[in-house]
Amino acid sequence: MAGAAGRLRERLESSELLVAPFVYDALQAKIAEATGFEAVYMTGFGTAAARGLPDLGLLSLTEMVQNARFIAGAVEVPVICDADTGYGNALNVMRTVREFEDAGASAIHLEDQVWPKRCGFLEGKQVIPAEQMIPKLRAACDARRDPDFVIIARTDALQPHGWDEAERRARAYAEAGADLVFVDGIATRHDLDEYARRLADLPRLYNGALVPVREIADMGFRVMIHIATLGVTYRALKDAFAELMATGQVKGASAPETFGELLRLLGVAETLAAADEYES
Repeated sequence: MAGAAGRLRERLESSELLVAPFVYDALQAKIAEATGFEAVYMTGFGTAAARGLPDLGLLSLTEMVQNARFIAGAVEVPVICDADTGYGNALNVMRTVREFEDAGASAIHLEDQVWPKRCGFLEGKQVIPAEQMIPKLRAACDARRDPDFVIIARTDALQPHGWDEAERRARAYAEAGADLVFVDGIATRHDLDEYARRLADLPRLYNGALVPVREIADMGFRVMIHIATLGVTYRALKDAFAELMATGQVKGASAPETFGELLRLLGVAETLAAADEYES
């Protein structure tokens, strides 16, 4: 039976869109898997936010890999991970690939921003020359020990340099061996249409929630990492805290069925049964 990376690669070779919701911890990943998603995306923005930090390149390789290990260890579905810029030059990128592989990730994306990077939807991004990014992608492809491990090349050139440069880089990165290309910072429907039109012949990843999933599928994208779940998590928690502060309670929070669902999701009964078997 193929491992998670093998199943991801098989899925990418089909014509059907793969939707991977944003998650930043193992519980969210388990909920996504239980809901029926076939992959999850470990968000760098969310990983930083969960530590009280903005997505401005403040987390290290070690911290990102640790989170990937928790998430991949909690689910059977493939985990696609944000690996920022690879944390250095081509040699650093080789170590980055192997660390994420060892953690159980099935794919990473590497971006061409100047380090320290910033969230792909923030203003003021800067990118390194494409000629510096290409060796990093070649090193990433050479470093993987599992040939099914997926390397995704992300370019952030759209905002600072426009579509012609973003397209040039995406094509060069695919030529360097990337399995998927990823133009980040798609903030308008016009840019989404340009993305689909200009790079129609390449396997593409879309990050966002501008249109429903079915429209992204019709545009021929292979993967959609769905950012909306991140905002919903924030809003739901904020509203619950506000309700608790204002009323002294959170309606429905103590419902026995909710707690029971959580226990089942976490496998409490199975874990206790296994412990009893060893101790009997």
